[in-house]
Amino acid sequence: MRIDLHTHSTASDGTDSPAELVRNAAAAGLDVVALTDHDSTRGHAEAIAALPDGLTLVTGAELSCRLDGIGLHMLAYLFDPDEPELSRERELVRDDRVPRAQAMVGKLRELGVPVEWDQVARIAGDGSVGRPHIASALMELGVVESVSDAFTPEWLANGGRAYVDKHELDPFDAIRLVKAAGGVTVFAHPGAAKRGDTVPESAIAALAAAGLDGIEVDHMDHDEQTRARLRGLAAGLGLLVTGSSDYHGSRKTVRLGEFTTDPEIYGEITRRATGAFPVPGAGGSRRP
Repeated sequence: MRIDLHTHSTASDGTDSPAELVRNAAAAGLDVVALTDHDSTRGHAEAIAALPDGLTLVTGAELSCRLDGIGLHMLAYLFDPDEPELSRERELVRDDRVPRAQAMVGKLRELGVPVEWDQVARIAGDGSVGRPHIASALMELGVVESVSDAFTPEWLANGGRAYVDKHELDPFDAIRLVKAAGGVTVFAHPGAAKRGDTVPESAIAALAAAGLDGIEVDHMDHDEQTRARLRGLAAGLGLLVTGSSDYHGSRKTVRLGEFTTDPEIYGEITRRATGAFPVPGAGGSRRP
């Protein structure tokens, strides 16, 4: 089985629609794919309706969190999307996205970058506007060569010159809320230092004690040394280890299925979840 547990669609900051994403996942030879848009479950219904035969969909979201001033992302799998407290928190985060993005555009203009809000809004379309959309605008203007190049202290990285804080969950609250909604939590790319500051291992240990289920180890933003360190940490803390692409369509160079999760780990995630269940494909084509 080939299992990719971290992808994004146009429901947040990816470039594939939810329907395109599941068709492309099937064409890439995946057996299981998780749709984990930022703070949103809006793409799930479309993905399920388009799900090809032979592909299973894991519903989820990537929750925006902050701990001691450091931003981090929490992957939440197979939770009840209608659980009211978790739904309310996701809505608070989403509602803050537009004013935050507008403030970052304002900072960029103060830095001499001729970016316009209309340009960013056009790129975001119906998705939840975020930094990748602003990064794409910087690419269009020739300010940076790639989306990744925009996520530096010079521009949009955490604490960067154009960075603006947003409403984010405390990760301990995120774990509690996801658990209450029957879901499973995995700390996304915890060692992605090039994105900005990362939390110390002591914080990951505290999150594990609070009920964190796993950490994402095999990820494009982790080098081999970081992966080895995180595997050792996970083993010592009894955490599940996942791997995934963090696919954003054409916005990033990573391919669907470039990093994958062991089937036994996937099985354990599904065993722990009680809020929702993986959805098997019932028809359609494996062609994109």
